[in-house]
Amino acid sequence: MRPRVLIAGFKHETNTFSVLPTDLAAYRARQLYEGAQVAAKLTGTRSEMAAFLDAGDRHGWELVHPIYADATPSGRVTREAYEYVSDRILACLEHQGPFDAVLLALHGAMVAEHHDDGEGALLSRLRERVGEQVPIAVTLDLHANVTDRMARLADIMLSYRTYPHVDQYEIAAEAADLVARTLAAEVRPRCTLARGAMLSGADHGRTTAPGPMLEVLDHAARLRREPGVLSISINAGFPWADMHDAGPSAIVVHDESAPRAGMSALAQALIDDLWASRRRSTVNAVSCAQALATITGTPGAPVVLADSADNPGGGGYGDATRLLGAMCRAGLERAAFATVYDPEAARACHAAGIGAELSLAVGGKVDARYGEPLALTGSVRALGDGRFDLEGPMLAGTPVQLGPSAVLRVGGVDIVLASARYQAYDRMFFRHLGIEPGECSVLGVKSSHHFRAAFAPIASRIEVVDDGGGLTSRNLKELRYARVRRPVYPLDLD
Repeated sequence: MRPRVLIAGFKHETNTFSVLPTDLAAYRARQLYEGAQVAAKLTGTRSEMAAFLDAGDRHGWELVHPIYADATPSGRVTREAYEYVSDRILACLEHQGPFDAVLLALHGAMVAEHHDDGEGALLSRLRERVGEQVPIAVTLDLHANVTDRMARLADIMLSYRTYPHVDQYEIAAEAADLVARTLAAEVRPRCTLARGAMLSGADHGRTTAPGPMLEVLDHAARLRREPGVLSISINAGFPWADMHDAGPSAIVVHDESAPRAGMSALAQALIDDLWASRRRSTVNAVSCAQALATITGTPGAPVVLADSADNPGGGGYGDATRLLGAMCRAGLERAAFATVYDPEAARACHAAGIGAELSLAVGGKVDARYGEPLALTGSVRALGDGRFDLEGPMLAGTPVQLGPSAVLRVGGVDIVLASARYQAYDRMFFRHLGIEPGECSVLGVKSSHHFRAAFAPIASRIEVVDDGGGLTSRNLKELRYARVRRPVYPLDLD
């Protein structure tokens, strides 16, 4: 009889400082697939679920996939949304079981209204139902805040090793292969976790240049050769989640025959690396004024300006206006900016029609602390429904729904207005509305680092902008933490 494996996904990176709740509407606006939709939407993509589906074919498993849910980072997941997705997974266990294994795509930094440790609470419910003998494997984002409860309840935990995250498929395939080895009684995996007194570290996990993250990953690769070790993951943590265990961690997945003390020593050695390198950074952020002072981009070799402080991929509102306003005032030609979250402005452009001239208040509508709405006058250059598939390298083939979208040209800047919050980490955020990024002289993107996968190959220069103009600013001491363990770097410790 073929092994029966439940596969599912429940993901969210929660910025607890955001005023935007992550409700069911937020999941439906991005990805909420149930039953047959899961395979129909995600087969052939570069996602974890696609890797799980392929693993089922490779290993001869009978797969059941009740749900896949992913929402753009924002505030706490509402009780309703959390219970809706969790109940679908638990109901599958009850009504379609028994299962030989459970394989989940999680993020690792989910905070719900009623659970600070969203993933830990879900794993606890799962473990209660399947018992101790059924292996539970999970994949995690590199920016996971891994809790002790998660490590105790999961048999296998593997995190991405790249930032930008271009290895999601490969990590999920590796996790699935470990499940196959477990079902074949070759190994009996266990997780050992170590965490330091850090809220941030590992250069925020950046792997696009030599630096702390690549160094600790290299160390982990060497330790992987130790007897009994099956996999090692380094998590840079997600510092904008005010919860007890936020911050960098190291996970050693090992056979249960390996001495636990020895595995703890390996994990702690990697944490020691992170502590020693905690002040090192491969990116020096600049202000808007500094970024625009010496703009010399030309069509075919654009300068890319990353609005890191207002990154929707980390819970930023996506409508902060400081960088966009500076670009509009700079007299740029053949420039473009993606995307500004402003459903109201997008609707106004659709009502006016292509070619219309109109004056709008753009951005700054969620929280004016990060820039007042910009009073702009421009022309509508393009309209669309915001539906497209990502080109990659990140998550190639994955469908995106921006909702009604428009291009408003203000002077020499084409502004992509969207009705949903998304990080601009793919060229399709421009191309779906007729803007060819490589033909621009300057590109502004709402992103901290993921944009490099798609845009670094065409950029003549990259400037990361962080002047405190958004929820994802690296100035962590300006935020009011109440639940994170103390003392912790950089809030207390030097």
